[in-house]
Amino acid sequence: MKANLAEFFGTFWLVLGGCGSAVLAAAFPDVGIGLLGVSLAFGLTVVTMAYGIGHISGAHLNPAVSIGLLVAGRFEGKSLLPYIVSQVLGGIAAAAVLYFIATGNGTDVIAGGFAANGYGEHSPGGYSMTAALVCEVVMTFMFLLVIIGATDERAPKGFGGLAIGLMLALIHLISIPVTNTSVNPARSISQAVFVGDWAISQLWLFIVAPIIGAALAGIVYKAVWK
Repeated sequence: MKANLAEFFGTFWLVLGGCGSAVLAAAFPDVGIGLLGVSLAFGLTVVTMAYGIGHISGAHLNPAVSIGLLVAGRFEGKSLLPYIVSQVLGGIAAAAVLYFIATGNGTDVIAGGFAANGYGEHSPGGYSMTAALVCEVVMTFMFLLVIIGATDERAPKGFGGLAIGLMLALIHLISIPVTNTSVNPARSISQAVFVGDWAISQLWLFIVAPIIGAALAGIVYKAVWK
């Protein structure tokens, strides 16, 4: 239960911090934090939670991470479903808080996309479904390679959280224009629940692609470097 609660609050912070920066601050009138700021915000949520709750739950904060670690032989199967449920609920709770805050000045945040992930006409750069699929698979694959490697017992101690957070920031710098960056089904589900409509119809990609990428990374790491 302690680990599940840690995953709930950790994912809550990831969604509130990351998506909150995108919704509230990215294009703030006159001076906003932009793509660079949003990317950094997502990375900082992971860094802070890695050191804040990593010793309790491992700070997965992401169903794809849990699945990738399971495939790599670094996570117990009996804990997978409780972790995923906690992560998804934490993300939805954060989206609810963000929605309440963001609508406090009368802004129609849903019309603005509410930081939901999308492809085609809902991609920030108009990228196709195929481009989005490849992007999400590859980005999640590389993300998991870093996560599994940085938390390996042979890796330098104490730096895993920093490496993982920086990797997530880098991933956002690359892929926000393509999909708004998911690499995390819980993050995608949380925003899609509130946006509905197109976000729900495209949600499958942001569940399937990260899981494929994570599973492939688990297989590669286990086969090559374990």
